[in-house]
Formats: sequence, C-alpha cells, structure tokens
Amino acid sequence: MAARPLLWLLPVALVLGTVYVIPVADVVRLSFSDATLLRPAENYGLSGYAAMLEARDLGVVLRNTLVFTVASVLGLQLAGLCVALLVARGDRRGLRGMTALRTIVLAAWVVPGVANGIIWQTLFSEAPFGAINSTLALIGLPRVAWLSDPDMAMLSAVLANVWQGTAFSMVVFYAARRAIDPRLYEAAEVDGARPLARFVFITLPQLKGAILVNTVLVTIQTLNTFDSILALTGGGPGRATEVLSLHIFNRVFYNYDLGGGSVLALVLVAISTVLTLLYIALLGRGRQ
Repeated sequence: MAARPLLWLLPVALVLGTVYVIPVADVVRLSFSDATLLRPAENYGLSGYAAMLEARDLGVVLRNTLVFTVASVLGLQLAGLCVALLVARGDRRGLRGMTALRTIVLAAWVVPGVANGIIWQTLFSEAPFGAINSTLALIGLPRVAWLSDPDMAMLSAVLANVWQGTAFSMVVFYAARRAIDPRLYEAAEVDGARPLARFVFITLPQLKGAILVNTVLVTIQTLNTFDSILALTGGGPGRATEVLSLHIFNRVFYNYDLGGGSVLALVLVAISTVLTLLYIALLGRGRQ
C-alpha cells in the first residue's frame, strides 16, 4: 500500500525529469565546454567561467538587470495593487465597467513580448508619427528622446514591461483582497477608522502573503524578459538596456557562443534560485 502512491507519481516524475531536469543538466554540461551553434563541444574545462569573470561588459549588464528588475517589480506591485483595489471596490458598489476594466488590463497580458515591444516602440518613436511625442508637441511640451537617451531608454523598457505585466499582479492581489474577511472592515468602520487607516492596518497586513508571492513571481518573470526589450530598443542605445537575459540571447544567437551562453544562463538560474529561497524564508517568518 505504501508503494502505491509512488507508482502514481512515477509518470509525473518522469515527465518533469524529461522537461526540466534533462535540459538543465545539458546546460550545465555545455557550460564547461567550448560548444557553439556551428560545432559540438570539443574541449571541456573552466575556460568559459574564467572568460565570464573577465568580461568587461558583464558588470554593465548586471547593473542594467538590477535597475530594470527593481524598477519593474516596484511598478508591477504598485500598478497591480491599485487596479485590484479599484476593481474590488467597484464590484462591492456594483459599479458598471469593472468587467471592461479587467478585460482591458488582461488584454495587455496576452500580447506577445515582441508585439509589446513593437507597440511601445511606435508610441515612443521620436519620428513625427510617434504618438507620445506628437501629443506632447500638441500641448506645447518639448519632445522626449525616449529611445535614444540611455536613461530614458531604460525608463521606456520598464514602462513597457509594467504595462504588460500589471494584469498578473492584479489577479494575485484581487484574489487576495476578495479573501479578506469583510467583518474586519465593518468593525473598523464602527470604531471610526478612516479609509487610509483601514488600508494601512487591515488591507496591507492581510495582503502580506500575496505581496511576497507576487514579488518573487514577477521578479523571476522580469529576470527572464528579453523579447519586449529586443523589439523595443535591441539593448541600446549602446548597452543601456541590455539585461542579462537579452545578453544571453545575443551571445548564443549572434555570437554563436553556446558554451558562454550556458554559463550566463546558470548565473540567471542562480539569481532566481537565491530570490526563491529568500522568498521562502520571508514567507516562513511571516507565517510564524
């Protein structure tokens, strides 16, 4: 009887092993090799790791990744929370248009990353047909170099990522907000608590678990985002928006360096793993 559950779990374990474990193991193998997209591995060693540590551009890429990830996660958390609270409040009051609002936000989520980058490239375009700069010109404001200025290019990439990913954060926060016991708010109203006090002392503490979960999920999602940046800026101007995931893509598919790309992929996996372990530690502490 004790072995029967293991028999039922064996097919799932085999599928997961085939889909996840084998590719990761192959990436580990390739990271110790000199393999390229044009020829298989011929030599194995630590030269790939040594080359990664000596790379001058790695520091710039990691800094871009940090800025892009932190700014995107903060934006996704704030935008998702605001939309979720707005929809939850509208549902409680029976306001019309809440379904349309949810649909509009979710529509951005299903847009492919490349299409998302192309959409925002058109909006941020500094040509005469650029929608945002044309609007600024109509109201008498100067045009902005959204994609040619290094600082503004990073901001543009963050805005595009937040626009697309807000729906996921909204779903997480909306579900958590609906799970809060309404009697807590009723008791607070009886005690004369103002809306801001109810938000600070009831809503935020009750959403702590959702905030932690959403932080890790959107962080990992953002760390793996490269398609929208590829279509929006291509990593430029210069290397101003080249994040680690895009750097891996460029190294493998433009430089044909499969071994070096595997090393960087493992770095990305390590960063995601550390963040996940941090999340587990924080969540366990919150439950205690």
